[in-house]
Amino acid sequence: MAQSRTPGKTAGLPAATVERLPIYLRALTEFKSQGAELISSEDLANAVNVTSAQLRKDLSYLGGHGTRGVGYDVSVLIQAIAATLGVDKQWPIVIVGCGNLGMSLAKYAGFANRGFKIAALFDAASEIIGKPVEISEGQVVYIKDVSFLATFIRENNIQIAVITTPATSAQNVCDILVNAGIYSIMTFAPVSLNVPSGVDVRQIDLASELQILTFHEQTKANEVIAI
Repeated sequence: MAQSRTPGKTAGLPAATVERLPIYLRALTEFKSQGAELISSEDLANAVNVTSAQLRKDLSYLGGHGTRGVGYDVSVLIQAIAATLGVDKQWPIVIVGCGNLGMSLAKYAGFANRGFKIAALFDAASEIIGKPVEISEGQVVYIKDVSFLATFIRENNIQIAVITTPATSAQNVCDILVNAGIYSIMTFAPVSLNVPSGVDVRQIDLASELQILTFHEQTKANEVIAI
């Protein structure tokens, strides 16, 4: 069983703030691509749909990067948020499950410029083992047999994994990952995973997200009828 780890310094940030930091980073990167060098808290807050007070509070956890009456230096703030999130360096990740969803994620060009590199793809289906997959800008990886997953993780110091297997396989894959030393897992499998203390799991349930949208649509429709 994997041992739990001691949280780092940034573990003291409120969870809600951590959730918003990638959104701020994405917006700032877009502003920089448009040539912006400085940005006010109001403009950045409006771009990400939060209040300027909330934005300033979130950024205060990162230290003093703003100047009253001037705003924030876009490049400096990008560096500060990237360092806090740990994406000022590149993280190798593995994807387990090479169906349609796994392949779509593997070919997503946004990973490379957001601090992530697809180190390997794994699957259990013998008919696709060894298949070459072009993931980005001509880079090719070959689908590996899942039986080599634990060895690959240990030999390549992989710390983050993505599960895109069917629900029936997800827990078994998760156990392999954890026993191999993975502490950070993103899963798209529609099932809750059991993990030991110290292992972080982010579950992305697409059907649940759509159900939340249908709730809001139904609420809007009922409001119109009531009027």
